[in-house]
Amino acid sequence: QVQLVESGGGLVQPGGSLRLSCVVFGRVFNHYAAGWYRQAPGKQRESVATITSGGILNYADSVQGRFTISRDNAKNTVYLQMSSLKPEDTAVYYCNLGGPQAGYWGQGTQVTVSS
Repeated sequence: QVQLVESGGGLVQPGGSLRLSCVVFGRVFNHYAAGWYRQAPGKQRESVATITSGGILNYADSVQGRFTISRDNAKNTVYLQMSSLKPEDTAVYYCNLGGPQAGYWGQGTQVTVSS
């Protein structure tokens, strides 16, 4: 059974930073692409950042230069470092392993950017 456990969300002021973590249980983590997605109220889920098994990175235009995705294969963990946060970054952030079509999802962690 595959389980993805996210942590690190919370309330932060505009301009602040947060780091999200996602630990993967039950799969050979380093064989799969991983990513972070988010869904704001009333909007569709969107890709934020992805990292392939080979380390190729991809970012949404809206977070380019502010967010950094990384992975630690020894710890079965993928991270999302978020800086210069804006109110429009407010959403539930989901970790994904193996792609959005047929992969695995975490339960989501709420990120709220507000003064």
